[in-house]
Amino acid sequence: MTIGNAALRLFKSVIPLATLYVGKEIIDEVVLLAQGTGGDTQHLWLMVGLEFGLLILSEVLNRGIILLDNLLGDLFANRTSVELMRHAATLDLYQFEDATFYDKLERARRQTGGRTALMSQVLSQVQDVITIISLGAGLVAFNPWLILILVVAVIPSFVAESYFNQKTYSLTYSWTPERRELDYLRYIGASDQTAKEVKVFNLADFLANRFAEVSHRYYIANRGLATRHAAWGTALSALGTVAYYSAYVFIILQTISGAITIGTLTFLAGAFSRMQNSLQGVLTRFSRIAEGALYLQDLFDFFAIQPTIISEPDSLPFPAKVQQGFTFENVSFKYPNSERWAIRHLSFHLQAGEKMALVGENGAGKTTLVKLLARLYEPTEGRILIDGVDIRHYNLANLRSSIGIIFQDYIKFQLKASENIAVGNIALVAERVAIEESAQKSLADTVIETLPNRYDQLLGRRFEEGTELSGGQWQKIALARAYMREAQLLILDEPTSALDARAEHEVFVRFAELIVGKSAVLISHRFSTVRMADRILFLENGQLLEFGSHEELLAQNGKYAELFYLQARGYQ
Repeated sequence: MTIGNAALRLFKSVIPLATLYVGKEIIDEVVLLAQGTGGDTQHLWLMVGLEFGLLILSEVLNRGIILLDNLLGDLFANRTSVELMRHAATLDLYQFEDATFYDKLERARRQTGGRTALMSQVLSQVQDVITIISLGAGLVAFNPWLILILVVAVIPSFVAESYFNQKTYSLTYSWTPERRELDYLRYIGASDQTAKEVKVFNLADFLANRFAEVSHRYYIANRGLATRHAAWGTALSALGTVAYYSAYVFIILQTISGAITIGTLTFLAGAFSRMQNSLQGVLTRFSRIAEGALYLQDLFDFFAIQPTIISEPDSLPFPAKVQQGFTFENVSFKYPNSERWAIRHLSFHLQAGEKMALVGENGAGKTTLVKLLARLYEPTEGRILIDGVDIRHYNLANLRSSIGIIFQDYIKFQLKASENIAVGNIALVAERVAIEESAQKSLADTVIETLPNRYDQLLGRRFEEGTELSGGQWQKIALARAYMREAQLLILDEPTSALDARAEHEVFVRFAELIVGKSAVLISHRFSTVRMADRILFLENGQLLEFGSHEELLAQNGKYAELFYLQARGYQ
């Protein structure tokens, strides 16, 4: 497509000169025939037919160029979007929690479609340069001074365009956080995810006014720049027009004096006009290409970001069966750009095949601990061992495929029920038997049996014919994801918070039966569930406060016992 596009533009670039020359021949023949001083009727109609053919050819070439530009633009946008998604998936979790990273991601996203015209502009540049050279040859043959007048008239406009394009890019770059805020406000102001809160709390005016305020500030900043750009552009364009008409008057005087024919007048006037427009277009487009390159750099900058959590070159395969278990050795962790320790001096051992519960108040570090265990983060201090080997020495893909984890804030994918379950092991998305078995294990099959299209039912209300589920039903679907892989360690982070007490008990009894011989980490605030674990680790401010079985912790009469009895009194 690119070669074909370039070839069409090459042919198109010489059409203007040919059209002007044929037009000159037609006018000269008409004048001669009208004056009765000679002329060739056959030659006249031959030139008319040739001009007609050139116009048809020009239109065909133009349509072909537009078609290939559009197709190439679509291919580029699609490919870039795919590459952007794939690259984003390789980056570290902490990078997605950084505002500066999101600014880079936002700028990169805008380039997937916004810069698709850049190649077309470059090819158009080459096309116009060839056209200018061919037209310039005709002008030089008559009077070289016309070329000089043309160049002097166009350069100031080019300098101004380059200056204002740089200023526009700087403004757009500096306002990236505000534009992200505008996108966010636009989303929460009109989204199925936020519609309930917007209505119940009457947030429409607040969000609309906030959007209006931020967007107006951007409008004010851009208005001044746009006004100056328009003023300078008008003045310098007028200078170009003056230069054109100065040359035009000179050509007319030459025609009146008999130095050139009327046909030559039309040829030179047309060549000068087209050359001025082409040269103006080349210089303006050059500044736009330079501007586009600035924006395109945002895309390259995003692809230049590399993850820090990666597999070592000679990484080890994850054990086929964990023998000793998982060990935290004096592990400490703080989030980037944070002074507070989320985990501090944490040491414990999770035996192979053991079920351990994590307990603690919100912010105690429970979710951070399991993210470290899945190597979504690296410890700031200390190390994590699996069968006595540092977790960093294992192949990262093997490690994560051997761990099944369901977070409290799991995603409700607007996909089919079967696809929502297959998310746990997307390689098995076409394996209906495995999906149905996972649904049975999590009790999600009881939900799916009530759906109109069962496993092929689209979930959520974003798309037509979708069905929304209750919070508890969604949690059973999400739990099924954990059973989709033959994981040696299962981590459930508040997986049943939306279930009633009876349903939660049933889910965990079934869970305990299904994971015999596997390790598990459970996070829950319900002590009726927690007591089912072999041992309980109580965290407070990121540090290990108590560790033992339910009975042992009650006997200690410490913080765990206090919270257990406090919760138990709520059910009396």
